[in-house]
Amino acid sequence: MKTLDSSAFFMRQALAASRLALPHCLPNPPVGCVLVSRGTIVARGHTQPPGHCHAEAHALSQLATASDLEAFVTLEPCSFHGRTPSCAQALIDFGIRRVNVAMIDPHPLNQGRGIEMMRRAGIEVRIGIEQALVARFISPHLDIDPRYQSLKCCQEFS
Repeated sequence: MKTLDSSAFFMRQALAASRLALPHCLPNPPVGCVLVSRGTIVARGHTQPPGHCHAEAHALSQLATASDLEAFVTLEPCSFHGRTPSCAQALIDFGIRRVNVAMIDPHPLNQGRGIEMMRRAGIEVRIGIEQALVARFISPHLDIDPRYQSLKCCQEFS
């Protein structure tokens, strides 16, 4: 099991990956993902332009196979199929054993559903690693409606 310090390190690496998404990912949020096997980063991903891979799929696309994989993702993997398939399902299908999420996705179609999907599939999910640090970066890109603490439905999402 990872120590708190190594988990924070890997989440900061995911945050660094998320910064690479801007500005091309907009209006989607700039999400980062690192995949770790036995304490070593084996893949990095970030949100691609709309209609292309989200961070998790971008990272997974770099691997043919791997064992004992753990994901560190700055925002909860999406549970729904929009312009791209569900990232939560992609992590499940790839056989990820643990997913570490900095923040729950406030998108009205997600809001914890991705986490529920992964847990139902037997994946260990940890929430809140480096949450404050990630929130400072990603929150301005979430367009949160303060009345509902969810994303405004008028914007198109993938």
